[in-house]
Amino acid sequence: MKGYLMRTHESICLGTPEILLPKAGTDLTKWAVIACDQHTSEPEYWRKAADFIGNAPSTLNLIYPEVFLREPNPETRIASIRDSMNRYLAQDLFTESEGFVYVERTIGSHARKGLVACLDLEHYDFHKGATSLIRATEGTIMERIPPRVRIREGAPIEIPHIMVLIDDPDHHVIGPLAAEKNRLRKLYDFELMLGSGHLAGYRVVDTGLERGILNGLKALADPAAFASKYGLKPGTPVLLYAMGDGNHSFATAKTIWDKVKEAAADNKAMRSSPLRYALVELVNLHDEALVFEPIHRILFDLAPGLDPVEEMAKAHPGRCHMSPAGSLEAMKAGVDGQGDRSHKIGLISDSGFRIVEIEKPDSNLPVGTLQGCLDAFLRKTGSGAIDYVHGTDSVVQLGRKPGNLGFYLPAMKKEELFRTVILDGALPRKTFSMGEAWEKRFYMEARKLG
Repeated sequence: MKGYLMRTHESICLGTPEILLPKAGTDLTKWAVIACDQHTSEPEYWRKAADFIGNAPSTLNLIYPEVFLREPNPETRIASIRDSMNRYLAQDLFTESEGFVYVERTIGSHARKGLVACLDLEHYDFHKGATSLIRATEGTIMERIPPRVRIREGAPIEIPHIMVLIDDPDHHVIGPLAAEKNRLRKLYDFELMLGSGHLAGYRVVDTGLERGILNGLKALADPAAFASKYGLKPGTPVLLYAMGDGNHSFATAKTIWDKVKEAAADNKAMRSSPLRYALVELVNLHDEALVFEPIHRILFDLAPGLDPVEEMAKAHPGRCHMSPAGSLEAMKAGVDGQGDRSHKIGLISDSGFRIVEIEKPDSNLPVGTLQGCLDAFLRKTGSGAIDYVHGTDSVVQLGRKPGNLGFYLPAMKKEELFRTVILDGALPRKTFSMGEAWEKRFYMEARKLG
C-alpha cells in the first residue's frame, strides 16, 4: 500500500492502520515473542526463547529485551535490530492490509479481547497533571526513554506491545466484534511459545462494525456523559484512553514525534506523517479476562548491615511495625487481605517471610508508601539495584537469594483506575500489571513508519 494515507478521526484521536503481518508459511509461534519489559531479571527466559526460535524469522530480532539493557555495547544490539527490520522488508516477509484488527488472547479459560488501531500522539501527554485525551496511568521513568528513542528513531517499522485501556462498562466498542467474529476474515490463529496461551486475530472491514467502534468511542468521549459518569464538574477534561502496558514505548513515540514536528520546515505537511501515530491494542477495562496484578519489587546486592525497612520506620515514626509470617501463604493472606487503615507489605529474604505494616499512611496505595521509601534508601545509601517483577514465583525466587530482598504488594482494584487518574493524576510508577508475565501482549502486528 505504497502512499497509503491513514483514515483518521481526530475527535477521538484514532487512526485506521495499515497492518504488516508475516506472510503465509511463517512459523507464527516463533515469530511472536513476549513484551520486552517482561522477565527483566530472568535472562534464562530469553535464552529459552532464542533457543526455541533458532534462525526463524522472529520479532525477537526486532526488539530490545530490557534484561539486556545493562550490557556493555547496547549500540551493537540496536544496529542488529535495525538490520533485521531492513532485511525482513527486503525479503518481502510481510503482507499489508488496511483496517482494524480484532484480537483474542486466550489465557486459561478466558479470552481477552482487543482492537489493534492507531492513536494520535498529538493528544498524549505523559507528564504529571496532564489533561489530554490519552494519559499515562503511572509515573514515567525518564531514563528508560533514550534507549527506546535510539531504536525507534529512523526505524522503518514499528512493532509495539502497547495496550491502552478504555472504560466501557456496557461493552459498546469491542463487544460487537466478539459477537460477529465468525463473519470476519481470520488473519492468524496459533499457539504462543513457552506455554503462554493462544492468539487469534481478525480483520475488521465491515463498515457497520467500524461505525460502531467509532460511535462507541465518541460516546465515551462526550464531555457531558464523561462528567456525569465520574461525578465530576462540567468541563472537566475528558480521559478517553488510559495507558495499560507499554507506556514507555508510547512516550518514546511521542518524544520522537515532537522532535520531528519541531524540526520540520513545513509543519502543515507533517500533519499526515506516520510518525504522528502509534500502533496499539485497545482493551476494555471491564473485559472479564483482564486482571490487575501487582508489580513487586526486588533489591539486589544489598551491602551487609543496610536495611531498607529502617528507612520505612524513619519515614513513619511510631507507625511502622514488622511481624514474622510463618509461610508464603500466610504472608500473602496478610497482604492481600489488608484493610483501609494501614498498608501491609510482604518482605521476602533468605531468612523467610515477614510483613511490614504502616499505620495511617500518607499515600493512597501501599505501592506509593513503599516506593517513596525505596527511592530514599537507594539515594541515601547507593547500595543495591532495584527491579520490578511480575508474579509471585519471580519475587519469591529472587527475594530468597542471599543479598537480595523482595517486596510483595497487593493488587489494586481495576475499577478504580480511571477515577484515580482523573482525580489524582498518574499513579506511582509500576503500580499494576495487567496479568502475570506470561499473559502479556506478544509482538505480532507491525506498521511502516516511513
